[in-house]
Amino acid sequence: MSRSPRVTVYDYGSGNVHSAVKALAVAGADVELTGDRTKALEADGLFVPGVGAFAAVAQALRSHGGDEIIERRLAGGRAVLGVCVGMQVMFERGVERGQDAEGLGEWPGTVTELESPVLPHMGWNTVEPGEGTVLFRGIEEERFYFVHSFAAKQWELDVQAPFPQPAVTYATYGERFLAAVENGPLAATQFHPEKSGEAGIRLLRNWVSSL
Repeated sequence: MSRSPRVTVYDYGSGNVHSAVKALAVAGADVELTGDRTKALEADGLFVPGVGAFAAVAQALRSHGGDEIIERRLAGGRAVLGVCVGMQVMFERGVERGQDAEGLGEWPGTVTELESPVLPHMGWNTVEPGEGTVLFRGIEEERFYFVHSFAAKQWELDVQAPFPQPAVTYATYGERFLAAVENGPLAATQFHPEKSGEAGIRLLRNWVSSL
């Protein structure tokens, strides 16, 4: 009998993690919330939550060694899924209320404030799934739950063969922004799959079953 994929929800002090643990369990993962370095390195999948300001999340991850854990996992081709600010910090920089902060630099680009008359972007929105997506398989037309004022707005990484092209998914709120990226072992969503009802569970199930 095959075992369920082991997923670590990385506990580095970011709030709002228990809904992610529950959703991943429903999606078929053997899930554990922990800040343990060895478990985070050795799990089949690492889920990186992120709530609050870009600079604070990037700093908290670094102070717990999370940047090195993510780097080592990706170097070994081991899956990482970042969510909300956990997606944003994968980029090089974040500019938030005048503060220019350094991200983890896994992807080039800068996270900036959305140009929209009303912020935050809070509620349900459709997405434009990228070609070759695994995360959105079977849920291309569904809506997902967003709560954010900042986002990366363009994909700047030039991936050359033989590496597969990333699947880049957009959404629009005032302007187009990156709603999700699937780039080798590193995937991320700007929305909260754990708060997106059945569609979010199916997205997490797609990720868990790919591990």
